[in-house]
Amino acid sequence: MPVHTSYYFICAGNISSCPKLDGSDQNNYTTSMTKDKNSTHTADSLPERLALKTTSYIGSPTSLIIHTLFFGGIFSLQNFGFSTDQIMLILTTIVSLEAIYLSIFIQITVNHQAKQIREVGADVEEISEDVEEISKDIDDIQEDVEEISKDVDDIQEDVEEISKDVDDISEDVEEISKDIDGIQEDVEDISKDVDGISKDMDDISEDVEGISGGLEKEDQEDAETDAKIRKIELTLEELLREIKALPKDQRAHLS
Repeated sequence: MPVHTSYYFICAGNISSCPKLDGSDQNNYTTSMTKDKNSTHTADSLPERLALKTTSYIGSPTSLIIHTLFFGGIFSLQNFGFSTDQIMLILTTIVSLEAIYLSIFIQITVNHQAKQIREVGADVEEISEDVEEISKDIDDIQEDVEEISKDVDDIQEDVEEISKDVDDISEDVEEISKDIDGIQEDVEDISKDVDGISKDMDDISEDVEGISGGLEKEDQEDAETDAKIRKIELTLEELLREIKALPKDQRAHLS
């Protein structure tokens, strides 16, 4: 189908509302429109052009006036010596010839109009085919748009799921950070306990030295030593309980 026909049809007859054609399409459209205008107003051959002009002229008011003047004036030939029979013979011959040629011209015109009607019918069929193709293209585009919409919805759902996973990971990181802070505090407490034990050991060493230097105070010192040893045992038991309460990896680190 010609470029201009489908383009004009798609634009619903309003060319100004259509998108601008580019390059060769614009040239093809202009050329096709010019050819169609010429073919609409120009017959294919000289006889057809003559027939169209003649039938157009015969049906005009000018032709009516000229024929009226001719038929009225032909009888003035009597003033030039022609008889009525001769005038009627001339008039009949002229009218018969005119009728013959007019019938031929009219038939040529009818054939030409029939040809144009067939061409218009062919254009209408081509336009119908183009409309069907355009409808199919629109349906395909609609399906593509629906598929894209579904893909966008799926992507949105995936993004929401990823956001939820990120939030969960952030919460886990915060909990791990809190656990690490608690472990740090436990380690500090254990370090303090170890320092206390060291001080107690120093005290025991001093007490042992005192015992070796003064046997006379052995009974008294034994009682104090027993008390300190008991205190140390209690401290060690408490320390062992705290160590057992720690995770295995921290106990391995302390050992």
